[in-house]
Amino acid sequence: MLKLVSISFSFLIFMQSLGICFTDVVKLNQLMEHASFHSEQYGDDVFTFVAKHYGASKAEHQKEHQEEKEDHEKLPFQNHSHISTVIAIVNPVYRADFNKIEFVLNTISNFHYQEPSSSLHSIGLFQPPRIS
Repeated sequence: MLKLVSISFSFLIFMQSLGICFTDVVKLNQLMEHASFHSEQYGDDVFTFVAKHYGASKAEHQKEHQEEKEDHEKLPFQNHSHISTVIAIVNPVYRADFNKIEFVLNTISNFHYQEPSSSLHSIGLFQPPRIS
């Protein structure tokens, strides 16, 4: 089941990358009907049909055959989509005026050590570290 789901998602991503929508797949029947109509009416083969509806002679075919306008609008792959990605890289002009930091050495210490007066310290359990 997992393989079926991953294959279907892969197929979906592939179809979307080609710009094919689900509605285009549903309209394939209308494409076949219109292609057979062109074959019977005008004697067009598949390549001529594709050229008239999706290729170089599309504009000319639409001008000559205005009566088929509704049929042409129902054909698949007529959607025009544009995907635009804008990447903005902003390099801000940042000027930091660093003030000179003065380090003051303070030799006066305010720390003193007081010997513990507890009995636990006298037996050596809690002793401060010694320099070895």
